[in-house]
Amino acid sequence: MNMQKTGSFIQEARKRLNLSQQALGDFLSVTDKAVSKWERGLACPDIDNLKNMAILFRCSISDIVNGSQPDPSHSSNLPMDIPAASDAPEAPEADVTVTLDYTASQSISPLLFGDNLEHTRGCIYGGLSAELLRNRKFTGKPGRYGCAHEWYAVGERPVMAFGSPYTRHGDGYKMRRSHEQNAQYITNYAPVRTGMGQKDLCLLADTDYIFTAAVRSFSGNELTVSLIGSDRTVYDSKTFSADPGDYREVAVTLHSPKEDPEARLEVTFDTVGTVMIGAMSLLPQNNFRGMRTDVIERIKELGIKLLRWPGGNFAGEYHWKDGLLPRNMRAPFQSYLWLETQPHSGGYDFHEINTDDFIALCREIGAEPFITLNPTWNSPEDSADWVEYCNGDESTPYGRKRAENGHPEPYNVQFWSLGNEMGYGHMEGANTADAYAKLVREHAVKMLEVSPGLTLCSSGPYPNKEWAEYSAKALSDVAAAVSLHHYAGYPAYIDPDKRKEEYENFIRKVDTEFQPRMRILREQLGDSVVKISYDEWNAWYAWYRSGSVTEGIMAAAFQNMLFRNADRYGVMMACHFESVNEGAIQVFPDKARLSPTGQVFSVMNRHANGMICALAEDVTSTCKHGTVTTTLLNRSFDQPKKFTLNNCGSVISAQLYTSEDVVPGTVFDIRELEVRYADGTAEVVLPPHSLAVVCTETK
Repeated sequence: MNMQKTGSFIQEARKRLNLSQQALGDFLSVTDKAVSKWERGLACPDIDNLKNMAILFRCSISDIVNGSQPDPSHSSNLPMDIPAASDAPEAPEADVTVTLDYTASQSISPLLFGDNLEHTRGCIYGGLSAELLRNRKFTGKPGRYGCAHEWYAVGERPVMAFGSPYTRHGDGYKMRRSHEQNAQYITNYAPVRTGMGQKDLCLLADTDYIFTAAVRSFSGNELTVSLIGSDRTVYDSKTFSADPGDYREVAVTLHSPKEDPEARLEVTFDTVGTVMIGAMSLLPQNNFRGMRTDVIERIKELGIKLLRWPGGNFAGEYHWKDGLLPRNMRAPFQSYLWLETQPHSGGYDFHEINTDDFIALCREIGAEPFITLNPTWNSPEDSADWVEYCNGDESTPYGRKRAENGHPEPYNVQFWSLGNEMGYGHMEGANTADAYAKLVREHAVKMLEVSPGLTLCSSGPYPNKEWAEYSAKALSDVAAAVSLHHYAGYPAYIDPDKRKEEYENFIRKVDTEFQPRMRILREQLGDSVVKISYDEWNAWYAWYRSGSVTEGIMAAAFQNMLFRNADRYGVMMACHFESVNEGAIQVFPDKARLSPTGQVFSVMNRHANGMICALAEDVTSTCKHGTVTTTLLNRSFDQPKKFTLNNCGSVISAQLYTSEDVVPGTVFDIRELEVRYADGTAEVVLPPHSLAVVCTETK
């Protein structure tokens, strides 16, 4: 360690966050003098302080120790074994010729067409969830006048405070979180209208909404719930009672006659007394288990065959048994990494999707479920209970609970991940390879006792020799796969004169970063039978900007690369990160549409289970049901590219996905592609940064 470089790094990172030495010291529970000594290179932080600074600075411990700038593609507390870029071709061929082979016996595994559904950022809140109300379970601290954030007080004399909650956690909850369980109390000392409301709700035209609330009072009060337009017109209102005693849930239907992106919901009463509200909900009547049906239709277009849930990082904040409670009663989860996993919802997840909902979604879209455990805070018995809930019959305790919840047949979930990114500085729990392996072995053994034959996937920072040796290989008798994650840094696209250079450098990362990581990890695993699960891949910060054609081209290049190398490197499955609002589907209050990455997936998914006719640089050709589907990719920023397909049948259809530009906000235009066909040979010319799909008959 160079203490001077480490000190300079800490000082620069602290100033970047506008923190004083005292503020950083308070965060770390040390004095400002200790921080000053670190920054002057006179002392070294201990491992706990290094870990906490890595979380705060959003970097790795090795970045702090080495005094280097953080690499956004990983946040490991160990140095990654970054491979050399020798896998990349010197330059892409100007023209490509392939000959289709109809005798091949190999197909493209559907498990390579996976995606993630993590409860993070905009994936659930403002994405898949149909819930209109924000902070509907009153998390955090109350505002200045006692009202929960995202809500406003109604009336001139409301007295508001937090009180005894309606929400709660399920059995076995052990996480150390705060402000997860509250209820909103509203006291009225005079017979005047008072209550609470929320604004900026996007209502659709001629739509029914289901309003539910958990309420109680001391003496019995009549409440009115109203949908109010942006012009203060009352669209609809209903009354219900808050009775003395325990909380009870009430439900009424409210109708919106027209579209209004700035509507309000208000809950009021005009009698003396105190009303306690434990939770509220407002859902369109046509929701699918609390999820938006229009978003689900877009997910179906992606052709996802494997869906990983509930994280990602959020898996370390999730307690699955909370999902056994009714939807409105489930306590919210406070985010351990507030800025990372829940920045759009006040640092809390409201547990809108439980195990039953997730399985129902998988069946609706035709995907295999892939569940990630929380081995830090859940016990091995908790994990075994989860497996039993999913796979046990009605003779088992948790199989019986599933049946009582309306699902008598076992879900038969095959794929399970033993935690997410364990050993990285930003995750709680076992931080070394041997400690992690010892911890999750106990989980794995108990899970396999419940349901033998599960496909388990271990975690860790990869590629890393130590973790490959003492975790992946050590767990090979219980975990058939090991997780691999990578995100490529996205171009800034600030200087127009550097647009081509930035685009080409980014697209090249498929060959210089994504593929070499597979190769190095395979070499580290040696002759081990352990397979690779490339279960997180994407461009960095796809979740904080509009999609782009650049990302679409990268996604197509990645999938082509994956198809060519999956068998070579032993890749069992792969999952893009993630579908909703983070790369593939853009969701708005009134609609949802595919991003350029989603457009690419809607084309490439046609290869799932297809028999391979040709695999080449930027060319994939597969056959299903007598039709050959060939996808062609031109990665070039400014040059056209010709593709020749030999031994192909008559052309059935041909489409081109093209765009004038590649910057954020661009999408592919879809148009017919001209094909020159004669005597079993088809020729097409693709414009720069474009994708094509050509369907032909078998010959």
